[in-house]
Amino acid sequence: MPHQPADTTPRRHTADPAQTRDQLAGIRPDLLERYDAALPGARAAIMSRLRHALAHEPLPHPPGTDQSGEDPVELTARLWPGTRLIPEIANSVANLALARAAATPEHLPDPADPAALGHLEQMLVDGHPLHPCCRTRTGMTVADVLTYAPEHRPVIHLRRLRVPPDRWYGTAAPILLAHPWQAARLRHRYPWLTDDGPTGPVRPLMSLRTVAPLDGGPHIKTAVDIQMTSAVRTVSPAAVHNGPRLSALLTKLTADLPLDVLTETEAGAVITEHGPDRHLAHLIRAAPHLGPGEIAVPLGVLATSPILMTTAGHPYTFVKDLGRVLFAPLARVLHRGVALEAHGQNTLVVLAHGRAVRSLYRDLGGVRVHAGRLTAAGLDPPDLHGDLPTGDDTELRTKLAAAALGTVAQQLITALSEHHGTEPERLWHLLAAAIRETATPDVTHLLTDPLPVKATTAMRLAADPLTDIWTHQPNPMAAQ
Repeated sequence: MPHQPADTTPRRHTADPAQTRDQLAGIRPDLLERYDAALPGARAAIMSRLRHALAHEPLPHPPGTDQSGEDPVELTARLWPGTRLIPEIANSVANLALARAAATPEHLPDPADPAALGHLEQMLVDGHPLHPCCRTRTGMTVADVLTYAPEHRPVIHLRRLRVPPDRWYGTAAPILLAHPWQAARLRHRYPWLTDDGPTGPVRPLMSLRTVAPLDGGPHIKTAVDIQMTSAVRTVSPAAVHNGPRLSALLTKLTADLPLDVLTETEAGAVITEHGPDRHLAHLIRAAPHLGPGEIAVPLGVLATSPILMTTAGHPYTFVKDLGRVLFAPLARVLHRGVALEAHGQNTLVVLAHGRAVRSLYRDLGGVRVHAGRLTAAGLDPPDLHGDLPTGDDTELRTKLAAAALGTVAQQLITALSEHHGTEPERLWHLLAAAIRETATPDVTHLLTDPLPVKATTAMRLAADPLTDIWTHQPNPMAAQ
């Protein structure tokens, strides 16, 4: 896509820890003491992620560079002077400290509350478990972060922007549902967008730009020109095109499995001089449909919440159930031709009376689709745009294994071991048994190949930060 015009809207630069403190003094002085107390822990948490990257990723730096110290910003500046990673790490430290300063005691929501999922997702404080940019909000002021970031538990309203019909692309009505942070910038740049007022109240979910209405209605994925962890969060024309088509395919693929896909039912983008514009787009996604007493929990929240870990039931039974309702279905869908990128943010487990009874998958932009496998399964490959189609079996397995096994399973098993004193080897054995029972040709690879993990820090330092770089770790299931 051609280069987008610069945003001329005045704003402060993304804040580092000292700038964040200065801004807090003017807008939330009540948080200053807690922010100061949280800073050392935030620095240590980001440093831990950075040192993990240094130990496991193919990171460039001059040999003999001093890697000592306790400040991840200083270490980043020594290892990679002048890079964009330095202010990103500084902002991540500041926002993590701010999140911890504002954290409140956990209270499980009533499962009958239509907004229960939003409450649960806003319980996540620390963000991505491995990425040192886990709380980066590039382009946002401190006031913006407090107003819009899910860890600060806001309720907001999107803006409805009416679009001339000849400037609209997609299946939704020509009304752009814009994030309020984005809307002011869009109206400034495109005055022919007509403000039609706010939506009803919504809660930002884990991804900040995706929101859930308080009444339990469909979720809305918006575009925001903010870099969070590894990317600026827009909605591509390919995603607008692919969502409904891929949703229809996955509904068929998972019909006999305890894995439901939250379908993308409508999508649209404004047509600017650049064509359908990723900065002016949205997707509509079905909300979870839950039965009495059921509650849906994203795996990333489950793995970091002591309360949820306690309510998930006996750890060995929980992992056995999870193998049946998530990991085995993922392997079956893989065999049929689609690799789901099942990580902690877009994969949810439905709990009923402490048992995992089924799983939910959302966000189709990161999947991979193998036309040959679909044809063998008796399905017509859909017309998909972008990088979703692949004919490479290894690429297909990598997409699944990196998210579901190298990240989610690793995080869950570590958390269960810490909270319940369980034996990690036994938990991995239970997952391996569930995958093995699928008896698909991919099983040997999933259980024995080294597990791929995205080298997120190396990607931030690369010339093209959106190109995947992989590192690998021993597969704990290889000896099972």
